[in-house]
Amino acid sequence: MSDILVDMHEGWADLVFNRPERKNAIHHPFALQLRDALQQLNAREDLRAVVVSGAGGAFCSGLDLKAFNTDPPPPWRAEFHAVWEEVHTLLMASPHVLVAALQGPAINGGAALALAGDLMVAGRSAFLQVGEAQYGMAAPRNVSWLVLRHGEAIAMRLCLLADRLGADELLRLHLATEVVDDDQVLPRARAMAERMAAFPAGGLRGMKAAIRATSLPGGPADWLRLAMQAGPAAGVAPQRVR
Repeated sequence: MSDILVDMHEGWADLVFNRPERKNAIHHPFALQLRDALQQLNAREDLRAVVVSGAGGAFCSGLDLKAFNTDPPPPWRAEFHAVWEEVHTLLMASPHVLVAALQGPAINGGAALALAGDLMVAGRSAFLQVGEAQYGMAAPRNVSWLVLRHGEAIAMRLCLLADRLGADELLRLHLATEVVDDDQVLPRARAMAERMAAFPAGGLRGMKAAIRATSLPGGPADWLRLAMQAGPAAGVAPQRVR
């Protein structure tokens, strides 16, 4: 069974993280499939929006510790970071509006995927946590998305305290666009995508490109590298991946 599902609709698409038995935790096959799906979606000129969600009532619980911390380490572990950087570069380069449908947890690496959404619909029981500081790790992807979208103060709030933020707090901090009942997250996110799919071709693409041009330092490939190179821990794999 595929770890990433893509369902095409007229003018928009569903992209689903499909490891519900692991709360959609991230490992190398997941990363490779997500990279390939994003490459294909980014190349589609008929799309206006992509709804990003997780199967089984969870968005993404972060890295799959069980998969990463085997003894001996998995052979793909050394390659993972480069693939994951590609994933976030593709998310940044997406010409489509990304709508994050946040149900359940979005933790660490999963939080970065949620923060990559241009819009976020959060369920009332959903939460987001950037908790890497608790383990002595940098969080360059979370930092990059937070500073780009929400500024230094919000990035400091989430990254330095490592708090678990519920839906109401996400809305108060303007991280979430809307908060709805849990069973309405996907219907609402898809309604947004369907509405944008009816807009004239090129309008949303041009609007998003203009916003990016005024806010992004350099191109998508340079954007993440700034945070990765900022400190000695930023680009170094820890002894245990958390």
